[in-house]
Amino acid sequence: MDTVELRVETGSRACVVELTVEAARFVSGRGDGLLSVFVPHATAGLAILEVGAGSEHDLLGALDSLLPADEGRWVHRHGSRGHGRDHVLPAFIAPSLTVPVLAGELALGTWQSIVLVDTNVDNTDRRVRLSFLSGS
Repeated sequence: MDTVELRVETGSRACVVELTVEAARFVSGRGDGLLSVFVPHATAGLAILEVGAGSEHDLLGALDSLLPADEGRWVHRHGSRGHGRDHVLPAFIAPSLTVPVLAGELALGTWQSIVLVDTNVDNTDRRVRLSFLSGS
């Protein structure tokens, strides 16, 4: 298995960051196998999502509705306002995903992209691990 770690700056607001180009570059020419994508953080997750047509905004809006950042709701209260919801996020948006790789290319659907989902404004420096497991 081969692994590389990406550094992603997420900024000062909740965001969805596309990782597909980096993932495709990592698996390019490797043949068949599986790509594992993992974010080693307790307050971020990964998803496969259509990007560029407003789905990123829709996802963040849905998360705000489902997991509002109001103070009174969360027992976990250190950090910025509503930070407890950031620690619940990975139960809804998993911190890992797996994508098939065929002939050195990601086997994603036409509108599918790999994205990092981060609602935590207290930690703007994220790491994402890409690991390739060869099928041959």
